Amino acid sequence: MLGTFVIAYCFYFLFNIYTSFMQVGFVQNAKNLKPVILSDDKYKTAANYTIEKERVAILSTLYDFVIFFLWIKFGLGFLDSIITTQELWLKAIIFVDAFIIINWILGLPFDLYSTFKLNKKYGFSNMTTKLYIMDTLKTGVLFLVFGSIVIAAISFIIQTFPMWWIWGFVFIFAVIILINMLYPVIRDKMFDKFEPLKDKELEEKINNLLNEVGFKSSGVFSVDASKRDNRLNAYFGGLGSTKRVVLFDTLIEKLSHNELLAVLGHELGHFKNGDILKNIGIMGFIMFIFFAIFGNLGDEIFLGLNISNEPYAIITVFLMFSPILSFFLMPLMSLISRHNEYAADEFGSNLQTKEDLVSALLKLANENKSFPLSHPLYIFFYYSHPPLVERFKELGYDVHSDSQSALKDEFNLNV
Repeated sequence: MLGTFVIAYCFYFLFNIYTSFMQVGFVQNAKNLKPVILSDDKYKTAANYTIEKERVAILSTLYDFVIFFLWIKFGLGFLDSIITTQELWLKAIIFVDAFIIINWILGLPFDLYSTFKLNKKYGFSNMTTKLYIMDTLKTGVLFLVFGSIVIAAISFIIQTFPMWWIWGFVFIFAVIILINMLYPVIRDKMFDKFEPLKDKELEEKINNLLNEVGFKSSGVFSVDASKRDNRLNAYFGGLGSTKRVVLFDTLIEKLSHNELLAVLGHELGHFKNGDILKNIGIMGFIMFIFFAIFGNLGDEIFLGLNISNEPYAIITVFLMFSPILSFFLMPLMSLISRHNEYAADEFGSNLQTKEDLVSALLKLANENKSFPLSHPLYIFFYYSHPPLVERFKELGYDVHSDSQSALKDEFNLNV
């Protein structure tokens, strides 16, 4: 069984490297073509950012490959040998926490480079050293407290129930739902500053839009996202009574009222089409399959890793190998997601107008430096959203034609 997982990981590694090189080569060639969607200077800037980001991803993948084999050859056995407590729940907490923290430390150079070098170079990151340290400490405290509680609970379930993987799935699925409910509250209390909209006219328009589609929320808020990043975004956070509309301050600054309403209309399309519930159902089904697989592993895989078939080992193996299983499901998940995005675009354009949505998407692409073209294989595996070129086509506009400048003039796009 271990051999099967290792072979799957090697395929996962090689395919990631291959697609990244294909993407870099594709964008390198595409950036010398006539610009589409983006203005001339931002087209080349977005291409350069995409290339640099992908090259960092290649190095990170190679680095992770080495670390993975160090873990399975030496690391897990060594960690097991130095944690000598006989209390299985306590050993699970110490072992799994240590495994996650060590991986975080080893991956820190790439995170620091992306945050303070790459993203600052392209005008995205406003992160300061102080804010980064504070975010890290807060995240660490949340992980050590609540993560440890979850690990202890799973360890208890493994020890107590013969078919523990069923109850383990139920517990983790409930935890994920709870996290989604509490996410905006946690962000508000510990990380971001949520404020009611100062633009009361915009707030009224948004509330009218929400009422039109029957979306009930606890409020519309602006968040000071610009203290960390200049990219534009908005989201519907929470579930049930915690559900709220959250607009990045950068989005409010850059988009007109009608453009912003078109973006929210797109998100409401996901709500109206039941995509949120569908995604929860799909996620639950996949997670159930994963628990069924990792809940029925034989001793051979643990012997190969030089650890015992105990709760701490089962949890760690799950963390190590579940991303590989997820990888093989990515094309299907991406296909479903892209289909949902097209449907949400249609819904959003009907709530406002196609012109408003195209105008908003064009501004988002320019401000976020999103390169509009990608290698087909890369899109097939990794794109949860269709490329902007394809989204524009579905909205009835041919961005490859010579009429792109006319498109900008038609919608009065100042980009």
